[in-house]
This record gives sequence, structure tokens and C-alpha cells, in this order.
Amino acid sequence: MSTVEEMVKRSSGSEAQLSFSKSDIEKKILFPAGSFTSPGPLLAPLLAVFLAVVFFFTLSLFPSSHLTQMLTQRGVVPYCIVFLSCWSLMILLIKYSKFKLQNRALSLHILPTDDPGFILTPTSAKRVMEKLYRSVDDPRHFLLTRRVYVALANLRNMGDIGDVDKVLGTQADNDEAIVDSSYTILKGFVWAIPVLGFIGTVLGLSVALGSFGDVLSNAEEMGELKTALQSVTGGLSTAFETTLEGLVSALCIQMLMTGMQRKEEQFLDDCRDYCQKNIVGRLRLINNEL
Repeated sequence: MSTVEEMVKRSSGSEAQLSFSKSDIEKKILFPAGSFTSPGPLLAPLLAVFLAVVFFFTLSLFPSSHLTQMLTQRGVVPYCIVFLSCWSLMILLIKYSKFKLQNRALSLHILPTDDPGFILTPTSAKRVMEKLYRSVDDPRHFLLTRRVYVALANLRNMGDIGDVDKVLGTQADNDEAIVDSSYTILKGFVWAIPVLGFIGTVLGLSVALGSFGDVLSNAEEMGELKTALQSVTGGLSTAFETTLEGLVSALCIQMLMTGMQRKEEQFLDDCRDYCQKNIVGRLRLINNEL
């Protein structure tokens, strides 16, 4: 198989129907690309910085609005919440772009289309491998084609169809683990953002209560005490705004993340069905070919 792979890579890799190097959002702009639907380490945080700067610049155009005051006059915590929220959104945006690329592999016809009754055997697997390398530039960069690649590359070492099914099942479990691990940073942000909101509230409360103590010790008349307490209670009300910001942000990110996870789970199920139909369902292991 290795000779076939090298030959097809040299002759038709640049003419592949689906090219990871030319279509992946990170590869196209020369950034390190994450595997499959996982974002790489650099593009998402850099885009998050840019988005956060644009967001706060836009807020500066409306200095008197309550939203601007909430996000720019409550200490450093709202800035952290906005940045982590932007980072989360960029991760989801990159994941969606990479997901669409991976999903396109389901439309590939890897088996020969000129023979409706094509049977997959260790001998005919050579034709499928050649078709595979004409379809994608590198099968190992796509979840679906990597499963097919692994099954075909090990076909001669398998004794029955059950062995192939086990290999595909193991590969499917590995792919699910890879996809699940790509959400690790997002899950951490969904946890951290509300915690930052609570921290902002605690800091605000501590400042307000400290001011309340100063008011009691310094006010000499009831009128002065009433005026001073109004500013303290106003500080208490604004202290809870960071919690509101954190909870709303985390809720929005969680909903978007859940939708993205659902799409990827459906894609993984479609990959299983594709392999069952086109690999296991067409497979015939003949003893004299083993």
C-alpha cells in the first residue's frame, strides 16, 4: 500500500477534490492547524484580542450608555469577561468552519462509481486506496477518510469481516474522544466566566461595605448620613452587575456550544453509517487472498 500512496500523492495530490491544506481556515493563513475540528493554539486568541478591541472601541462611541458604564467602569473584571467571551466565540467560529470542511467528506464517492456491484476485497482495496488519494490530498486529515484509510491499510492482516468492523469501531471511539477533548477549553471558560462575575461582585461588596463603615464613623448629622448612604447603596446595586454579565455571557456560550456539539455528534453518526454502508457492507474476505 505504501507504494501506491506515494505514487498517488505525487501524481494527483494537488488535484484532489477536497484539500485540507487549501480549505482549512487555519492552514490557508499559515497558522498552526488543530486536528480535525479542533482549533489551533494561536488563531482563536489573536482574533479574540481583535474582537475585544473593536467591541470596546464601539462602546467608547456611546460613553453615556448604561452598557458602556457596566463594562468599563466596574474594574478589571468586566474586561476579563468580555475577553474570555470573545475567545470562546472565536473558538466556536473556527470549529464551525472546520466542521463544514470535515462534513464535505461525506459527499465523496470513494468506491468506484462505474461498477454498482463492486465488492471490496484485499485485492480490490488497491483501487479504493487510489480513489481515496484522488478524492483528498491526505486522508489522515479528515475524520471519515482516516477511518477508511486505516481499514484499507490493514485489510490484508484481517481474518474476517468482524475484524474490520472492530477496527472501524475503535477508530470511531477515538474520533469521539478527540472531538470531545476539543471542547475542554470552552468548558473551562464557561465555568470561569461566571466565577469572574462573582469575584467582581465580592470586590464591589467589600468596597461598598468599607465605605459604609467610613460613613458611620464620619457622619455627624442625619442629613449627612442619609446622603452618604445613598452612594453606598448605589455601589451595592452596581456590585451585582458583574455577576449578571458573567451569567449572561456563560449562558450564551453554553447554548452555542451545545448546538455545535449536536452538529458534531450527528456528523460522527453519519461517519459510522458511511463506513458500514461503503466498507463493511461491500467487504468480502476471500481465503486465497489473505
